[in-house]
Amino acid sequence: MEMHQVRYFLAVAQVLNFTRAADECNVTQPSLTRAIKQLEAELGGDLFRRERPAAQLTELGQRMHPLLKQCYEAAAGARSLASSFKSGEIGALRVALTHSIDLALLIPHLNQIRRQFNRLEFRFLRGSSREVGEFLKKGEAELGIAAEIDEAWERLDVWPLFTEDFDLVVSKDHPLAERSSIEFDDLRSEQLLSRNYCEHARRISASLREHGIDVGHSHEISSERDLIELVEADIGVAMVPHTSPVPASLKRTAVAGLDARRTVNLYGVAGRQRTAVANAVMRMLRGADWREIAG
Repeated sequence: MEMHQVRYFLAVAQVLNFTRAADECNVTQPSLTRAIKQLEAELGGDLFRRERPAAQLTELGQRMHPLLKQCYEAAAGARSLASSFKSGEIGALRVALTHSIDLALLIPHLNQIRRQFNRLEFRFLRGSSREVGEFLKKGEAELGIAAEIDEAWERLDVWPLFTEDFDLVVSKDHPLAERSSIEFDDLRSEQLLSRNYCEHARRISASLREHGIDVGHSHEISSERDLIELVEADIGVAMVPHTSPVPASLKRTAVAGLDARRTVNLYGVAGRQRTAVANAVMRMLRGADWREIAG
């Protein structure tokens, strides 16, 4: 079935006259009639009763009309969308982020890129570091942002964006909230909350364990929202990256001697063609001054 056959059928169904339909479609009547006959042969029956002065839809034609109209409109919409993408009127951005990366880091750049396209469609994917690698591998995402990706794929391009420290966060009513700096001894009696969705969770636990902190009985948390609510309720304290936002109900401070830093990287797939939007965002992120944000 060809789209021009469907277009001719819809034209005749609207005006119920083969000659007028041919004029509207800017083709000769024999060409239009031949195309409709080919369509009828494919569908296995007549679509019109060819009467004078007007043609009439057969039972098959009446049943096929809404289906063929929907098919034609969908195809026309697809062509229009493809044309808009090609001309740059519409852009699409597919980014995969690990659970430990705050989307607010991208907001200034997303606002800037929106001004370059009339219409921009975002798709954000979340997952573990391994899942972000899979999103990139399968082409479900063009760019990835993570502290590190648990994937030794040789086609991964990596561009470091910034390096940051981890801070201790406690409830504002916690005894440690008024301290400008925390020592490891101050943490020995504290209940720790472990961000097991963070790529550096094991590294932080190892650093704390080296300083005699019991991490074996930590509460394991699977989302940033749960972590904040538990800290607000003074159920525990947690180590979070410097760029992780915390509400005014919490207090963050440094832990002296903590050996825990992370580098947030931008990832792409080498040799794979990227959209204009993805290329523009990649240039923005790589050229940004992250020093103020990363502390």
